[in-house]
Amino acid sequence: MTQRRPPASSTRAAKGSTSASSSTSTRSTASSSSAARRAAAKKAAASRTGTTKPTTTRATSTATTTRAASTTASSRASSSKASSSKAPTSKASSGRTSSTARTRATAAPSSARRAAARTGASTGSSTRGARTSAAGGTRRSTTGPGASRTGTRTARPTTPRRSGGAAPPRGPRRRRGGGGGDVPPAGNPRMRMRGLMVASLFVLSLFAAQLMRIQGFDSAEVAADALAQRTTTESIPARRGTITDAHGTVLASSAERRIVVVDQTAVPAYEKEVGGTRTEVGVAGAAEDLAPLLRQDEDDLVEAMTGERRYVILAKNLSPLTWRRISALGIPGVYSERSSQRTYPQSTTVASLVGFVQPQDQTAGGGLELMLDDTLKGTPGTATYEVAMDGSRLPNAGSDVSSAKPGKDVRLTIDNDVQWYAQNALAAKVEETDALSGTVVVQRVDTGELVALASYPTFDPNDIGDGKGVFANLAFSDAFEPGSTAKIMTVAAGLEEGTITPSSPMVLPDHLQRYDATLRDSHPHPVEYRTVGGALAESSNVGMMLIGETMKPKTLEEYFRKFGLGSKTGSGFPGESEGIMPPSEKWDGVQRYTVTYGQGLSTTAVQVAGVFQTIANKGVRVAPSLVAETSDGEGGWTPAPAAKRERVVSQSTATSVSRMLEGVVSEEGTAPKAKIDGYRVAGKTGTADRYDDKTGGYSGKTASFIGYAPAQDPQLVVAVILQRPVKGYFGGQVAAPVFKDVMTHALQTQEVPPAADDKVKPISTRLKKAPAEGTPGLLKDRGNPGDR
Repeated sequence: MTQRRPPASSTRAAKGSTSASSSTSTRSTASSSSAARRAAAKKAAASRTGTTKPTTTRATSTATTTRAASTTASSRASSSKASSSKAPTSKASSGRTSSTARTRATAAPSSARRAAARTGASTGSSTRGARTSAAGGTRRSTTGPGASRTGTRTARPTTPRRSGGAAPPRGPRRRRGGGGGDVPPAGNPRMRMRGLMVASLFVLSLFAAQLMRIQGFDSAEVAADALAQRTTTESIPARRGTITDAHGTVLASSAERRIVVVDQTAVPAYEKEVGGTRTEVGVAGAAEDLAPLLRQDEDDLVEAMTGERRYVILAKNLSPLTWRRISALGIPGVYSERSSQRTYPQSTTVASLVGFVQPQDQTAGGGLELMLDDTLKGTPGTATYEVAMDGSRLPNAGSDVSSAKPGKDVRLTIDNDVQWYAQNALAAKVEETDALSGTVVVQRVDTGELVALASYPTFDPNDIGDGKGVFANLAFSDAFEPGSTAKIMTVAAGLEEGTITPSSPMVLPDHLQRYDATLRDSHPHPVEYRTVGGALAESSNVGMMLIGETMKPKTLEEYFRKFGLGSKTGSGFPGESEGIMPPSEKWDGVQRYTVTYGQGLSTTAVQVAGVFQTIANKGVRVAPSLVAETSDGEGGWTPAPAAKRERVVSQSTATSVSRMLEGVVSEEGTAPKAKIDGYRVAGKTGTADRYDDKTGGYSGKTASFIGYAPAQDPQLVVAVILQRPVKGYFGGQVAAPVFKDVMTHALQTQEVPPAADDKVKPISTRLKKAPAEGTPGLLKDRGNPGDR
């Protein structure tokens, strides 16, 4: 059957409808995602078979919903015409397409048109404007009527669906401009508001959580941190104990002092009354006010207080009174720290004995300060209080004060009067003889207490910043070969062992050949005939060697060690030397003889003074001591433990030696310059070669005199040692006069009365003729043991 060609107007309308529909389909199809296209294809297939139920699809925009409604209406009209057509299938397809386009343009039911109108009204401009295909080619212009398409791209024809089926859904649009991936539609204002609200609530919840932590869980810790930031803790130094002499004279004491500190950033805000008006005077005004109180130059203070540093020390060791005047000025940033200053009223007199403290922190540096540090230092306290931003203390704020526990006071055995005299007498003799150094020891016989310990050169403990002087007390630290003062130990050992008596005859040449050495007396002389007492009084080296040969070396060593050689005295003084006392097994052939007259071993001044204390104390050695008593902190005193006592030789031996020592200060002895009017004196000179550690050999002499008085009832021992004197070096010449001066003053100070003239018969020292060969106890040269 021949079909009629539709009128031109219908054809154009159909073409326009078909073109519009194709453009819409093209845009929808091009903008949908791959997933949306697969879903639409499945639903279209179901629609053709008539088995799919109408399904509501999510539109990506209101315009899509409108086009879907129009498409549904057109499809129904097209389906009606298609069912009445008898045209062949090959031509029906083209007819259906045109019919569908026309139906979509003109034959939509009124209900569909109303729905489309409502949808279009609600979406506004969503159906207006130019749109660009996701494929990027076809544009549709809405700038005027009839401008329905542009470009050359052809839309794919819409597949007709069977009657009663639903139009396949269209996929979501893509944004214009192309690109890959689906892009969600423009945001809804309500959604944006919800997002902002959620974000705000999240931020506020963080603040709430932090507030809960601060005020709830960690409130105590946070409060403590805050308090720590606005508080400061100041150490309260413990008052160091006072050191006094035996009579209460202060030798060392501590006083409260202040360290003035400045915060440079706070000083510029300093204000004061100027002409009745509160005026900011800043750093210059602060320097002007502080200069007379600190005794510093204004320009120096301006420089010290200018800058950004928060801690600068302006002055140290200010008295509390001076600090109160500074504090009254009210200069911001100027504050003080508590400190303590150690002072030594006796200065150099007792410096090497009492010692010193470090000026920067007041810690013990040497001498008795170091030895007694645990007793003297006490326990520091603390003061914690709140401060303002400028470092000043808040007056009404709370504080926590832990009081310091002061150190204990110490009373020494030293007599400051005797110490002062000994120090000055020693210094004068060292300067007079051009000696390297010197020491004086004064010791009480019955108790071993040290009454004076002078050492020169010395230092000023109130000013040790320059580091000049000798800080050690040489009486404890300087070890030297004692020389002839050691001879009393050889004589005492022989008397105690019974190998000699004070009157044993001796034949004394001026030298002896022993092994490969020639050992001599201090001066050449012809053969002399003396007693043991005479050999000691005239300090004969040969005589001591002959006495030493009467005993085994081990026996001699044991006596030397009992007298205190080779070990520390037990006083505990810092830096004390124990000297050198080699064991007899290591003595060579020559040393076996030299030790008998004090060479080949070394001792300190305190040790050798102890030897004479032992003889003066009837053979009982008492360890030297320095501390008499210590305060108990409650107003009382605790006596020091008793010194160790040890018998070395018998009383008869000690008495015999003492009688022989009186001959030393006689006109026939080596030290007549040691005699003291009204007192019997016993003592011994010493002149020994001085070993120099720096050169590794002998250099100069050691001159000494050690004695005690009154000889019949000894009270005090005085030892005088001069190292390397140049203008005279014999002990009886340079040391004996110092002994006489110091001993005389000490006896008067200690109120020791002169002895009554008991007219004691002196010990015989010289023989009128040579003793016969068979004389009992005769000591003479029996030949060189090396030749036997």
